[in-house]
Amino acid sequence: MTTLVTGAAGFIGFHLSKRLLERGEAVVGLDEVNDYYDIGLKEARLSELNEVGYGEFAFHRSSIEDYETLHKVCEASNVTKIVNLAAQASVRYSVENPGKYVQSNIAGFVNILELSRRLGIKHLVYASSSSVYGDSHSVPFSTSAPVNKPVSVYAATKLADELLAHVYYHQYNLKVTGLRFFTVYGPWGRPDMSPFLFLDAMLRGESIQLFNNGRHKRDFTYIDDVIEGVVRVLDSDQDADCRVYNIGRGEPVRLLDYVKTMEKLVGVTSRKKLMPMQAGDVEETFADVDPLEADFGYRPQTTLAQGLEGFVGWYRSYYRL
Repeated sequence: MTTLVTGAAGFIGFHLSKRLLERGEAVVGLDEVNDYYDIGLKEARLSELNEVGYGEFAFHRSSIEDYETLHKVCEASNVTKIVNLAAQASVRYSVENPGKYVQSNIAGFVNILELSRRLGIKHLVYASSSSVYGDSHSVPFSTSAPVNKPVSVYAATKLADELLAHVYYHQYNLKVTGLRFFTVYGPWGRPDMSPFLFLDAMLRGESIQLFNNGRHKRDFTYIDDVIEGVVRVLDSDQDADCRVYNIGRGEPVRLLDYVKTMEKLVGVTSRKKLMPMQAGDVEETFADVDPLEADFGYRPQTTLAQGLEGFVGWYRSYYRL
């Protein structure tokens, strides 16, 4: 049995591929390795995967928008499961570049659905996002709540993915599971996200920008917790179904408290620049993970302090500080 992991050079895709390889499985990784952020970091992740020493890893540099390549890769490797993590990320970037999101997150995802249908894939797991809840004030965010008012193009594309997935389940009996991730962070994370941005600024003695005047609350979720949730969902042997789950810590943290936790770990008091709310942003995210625990016996456990300690340690090692 072989699993296709799209976005394998990305943050979550790298960690998932590594976990599957360490279990001795065969993984086909696919990623276009674009320049949205540091390509060097993506290449370093791929090098790490090639050195795992377990399982069997084959990488293909391609986009999910290229259906022909997708089909050839999966057919040749006898892929039986797919985890689609390839997407154009970031709420803020979508404000200026909406077309990129439609092409990758919708057109590319339709290719994944079509591929799954035609090859008889046993289980398709795909990344959705907490962004689909919009600026909801009904917390915690529940998968049973209506999600019909996204506030960014990114969120709208992820919501479209969930609707398309349901169509393919309904019409073709495709087993498909969507995962709404909540602010994932940790070692090998994305440079455009706050742990990288804040730590880099602190170490350089530069000010950090706190949007919404630092009043944001985020359900920060450590990467190991996310991967454990993904693997448990992927391994499930339920009959064909179409479900969506939250994967979050279930414990929102004020942005100012988050900064204080990082300051203690680094031994630096940061200079803070309070900024207004940005377009497409939301004030709070808060995951209801009861369904994840009920169906898979798992609930994320890593505290923010533990998770940031893991990230800071990796950052110092990777950048040789």
